[in-house]
Amino acid sequence: MEILKKLNVIPKDITIYETAFTHSSFCNENKGFEDYERLEFLGDKVLDFIVSEFLYRKRHVLEGEMTKIRASHVCEEALAEYSLNCNFDKNLRLGKGEELTGGRSKKAILADVFEAFIGALYIDQGLDIVRKFVDMTVIDSINKNEEIFNDYKSLLQELVQTDKKSLEYILINETGPSHDKKFTVNVVVSNIVYGTGVGKTKKEAEQNAAKDALDKRA
Repeated sequence: MEILKKLNVIPKDITIYETAFTHSSFCNENKGFEDYERLEFLGDKVLDFIVSEFLYRKRHVLEGEMTKIRASHVCEEALAEYSLNCNFDKNLRLGKGEELTGGRSKKAILADVFEAFIGALYIDQGLDIVRKFVDMTVIDSINKNEEIFNDYKSLLQELVQTDKKSLEYILINETGPSHDKKFTVNVVVSNIVYGTGVGKTKKEAEQNAAKDALDKRA
């Protein structure tokens, strides 16, 4: 595996890395394999800790700015980009159906695999090696400030969690023919409408609603 060579890592258990690249669709078609979901869960927490610690130690900014930086560089779009840069798409094990529908290039899967790899690396090699990998990818992006991924939903979620409030997105309108839909979504925080967004997909409308809420908060 190319990335392990870059890290000068000799795997203690190569199977855990194979699991990190195994999608549930592969397991459904091939019995006896485990998918990456448990490793993804672990990797998500490890990544969050490393990036948060880096921002605390190296960036002397207020909590809100720390949250914004982390949300920009540790979101689905960003993680998918790092995953592609590491050629993780080439290592994916997908079911035939998922392969045919472009699973190898789906941002959600690529982001999941990035976190799953971190989980595998942590179990196999420990925290110091994971830090080295995160430094090469996420921290490098933060330091260069080359890629700012505007995942407004993640940023709003971070802020809401800090205040311990509830958050939900509610579809309030859907218009247009099937090939040209327009969705309108409200973002509701503790039963109060904080923002409204419109988009050609529900996801786009939700992002725009979150941006509207953040703009009003500024």
